[in-house]
Amino acid sequence: MQTLFIRGPSATARMVVLVIASITLMTVDHRWRSLEFARSALSNLIYPLQYTIDLPIQLFYWADESFSTQQALLEKNREFEARHLENRVQLQKLDIIEKENERLRKLLSAIPKTTERLLISEIINVDVDPYRQLIILNKGSSNEVYQGQPIIDAQGIMGQIVHVGPLSSTAMLITDASHAIPVQVNRTGLRAIAFGSGKTDQLNLRHLPHSVDIKAGDLLITSGLGGTFPPNFPVAIISKVERPAGEPFALIEAKPHAQLEKSREVLLVWRNKAEETSEKNDAAANDETDSEKIDSNQENDSGNNSGTEKKVKPNQRRGNRE
Repeated sequence: MQTLFIRGPSATARMVVLVIASITLMTVDHRWRSLEFARSALSNLIYPLQYTIDLPIQLFYWADESFSTQQALLEKNREFEARHLENRVQLQKLDIIEKENERLRKLLSAIPKTTERLLISEIINVDVDPYRQLIILNKGSSNEVYQGQPIIDAQGIMGQIVHVGPLSSTAMLITDASHAIPVQVNRTGLRAIAFGSGKTDQLNLRHLPHSVDIKAGDLLITSGLGGTFPPNFPVAIISKVERPAGEPFALIEAKPHAQLEKSREVLLVWRNKAEETSEKNDAAANDETDSEKIDSNQENDSGNNSGTEKKVKPNQRRGNRE
C-alpha cells in the first residue's frame, strides 16, 4: 500500500538543526564579520516595509502632539492675556496713585511754616446752583473744622468754610459773587479787595483809581488783614487792566491762582496763634499811629486857627478905633 503523505524530519530535529545553524552563523559573524554585507542588504530591503508599518503610528503621535501643543499654546495665550490685562489695571492704579502722591506733595509744599495745624480734605461734591461757587468737603466739626476757615490747594487760596456739619462742610470759592478777600500786589505792596465775579476764572478789583500802579501779570497775595486768611498766600494773577475815560475807577480783572475746577484735594489751615497775636498788635500799632497822625493834624489845624485869630484881633481893634 502506497502512503499518501511522506513523513519528514520531526519538529525536534528541525529545531535542533536551526539552533545549530544559528549558533554557527553567530560565531562566524562575530569572529570574521562575514555576514555584514548580507545584513546591510537585508536591512535596505526591509526598511521600506518597516517605515510603511510605522508611518501610521508616527502620524498618530504627531497629530496628538500637535493638538496638545496647540491646546497648551492657547491656554498659555489666554493666561498671558489675563496677566496682561491685570498688569494694565495695576499700572493704571499705580499711575493714579503716583499722580495723587504728586498732587499731595505739591499741596504739602505750599504750606508756610507759620501755620500751626493742617488737614488734608477731599472734595466730594460740587453745588449744582449755577449762581453759587460752593464745594462740599469730607471733613466737618468732628475734625474741628470751623466756619470761616481758609482752604488752599497747591497753587493758592481756594476759599473759606461757610457751613460746618458733623462729618462734612461747605466751602465758598473766592470766585463766588458774594465773596471778597483782602489782597496785596506783590510787586508794589498795594492793598485792595478782590471780589468774586461768579465765574471760576475771574476776580474783580474795584474802586481803584486810574493812577494806581498795577499791570497785567502782577501777582496778588493775601494781605492777612481781616484775620480770616493767612498772609502771603497766592490769590490771583492780574489778567486785565483798563482805564476807561470818563470813569472814576479802573477796570481790573484777575485770574485765580488756585486750580478751582481741577483740584481734588485741599488743605484746611489753622492759623498760628503767635501770628494772629502779632497781626493784632501790628493792627493796633497802626491804629495808634493813625490816631497820633490825626491828633497831630488836629493840633496843627487848631494852632493855625489860633494864630489867625491873633492876627485878626489887632486889625479889628484898628477898625474900632477908626
